[in-house]
Amino acid sequence: MSTYLYGAQVQANGIRQHYLRYGGRGPVLILIPGITSPAITWGFVAERLGERYDTYVLDVRGRGLSASGPDLAYDAETCAQDVTAFATALGLSRYSLLGHSMGARFALRAAAQHPQGVQRVVLVDPPVSGPGRRAYPGKWPWYVDSIRAAEAGISAEQMRAYCPTWSEEQRQLRAEWLHTCYEPAIERAYADFHQVDSHQDYPRLTMPTLLMVAGKGEVILPEDRAEICALQPEISVVVVENAGHMIPWDDEEGFFQALGDFLG
Repeated sequence: MSTYLYGAQVQANGIRQHYLRYGGRGPVLILIPGITSPAITWGFVAERLGERYDTYVLDVRGRGLSASGPDLAYDAETCAQDVTAFATALGLSRYSLLGHSMGARFALRAAAQHPQGVQRVVLVDPPVSGPGRRAYPGKWPWYVDSIRAAEAGISAEQMRAYCPTWSEEQRQLRAEWLHTCYEPAIERAYADFHQVDSHQDYPRLTMPTLLMVAGKGEVILPEDRAEICALQPEISVVVVENAGHMIPWDDEEGFFQALGDFLG
């Protein structure tokens, strides 16, 4: 039985924020996708999360059906503020955050700056790049070329060139929705991977936090895990050994096993 309830939008932090809601019962969970992942592409994960949690999946500004365009700011600070403002606008007084990649950095920042009401945090393979640090391993042409291909029109089969291991349904969704990723927003987020050091936020976390690492990815290496654990000794770390950076797409069962009962 589907746990999908509805898609809706709310005015928060001065913009239209669109979201998808699943489940409707249990602890509240706000899911923040990665750099080029509109909310709908997380549906296969949110359907299962909705069995246990009241799950809200955000379209980050500049993506999906949320506000977009040249007049908006897309920096990491503003996007992190969007998360807190979203919870406030919907009257969510107690909630957990689950973010992937870019979304994990936004979740980290939001929890560090506005911990009130944040019960738990799950950080799924957040970039550890920043000033004076190792570059983010994902290359800019992969993002911009695929977005422009989607804007021109691309099939699920053609999307295989960018996502060779994904299922046809996953590639179809990406082909259909990737054009909603506003290129300047993606460019700013990618630049912030290298210009913003998220490590400053780890010592400020006051709630239980889980760091989920891709075993076959190159985003978080063992030395990075060691540094994060030194900055935040209370953090829990789990490695999904058979997954690359797009953990749920590479190993859906591994993702849920790693998540376990952490969210309660």
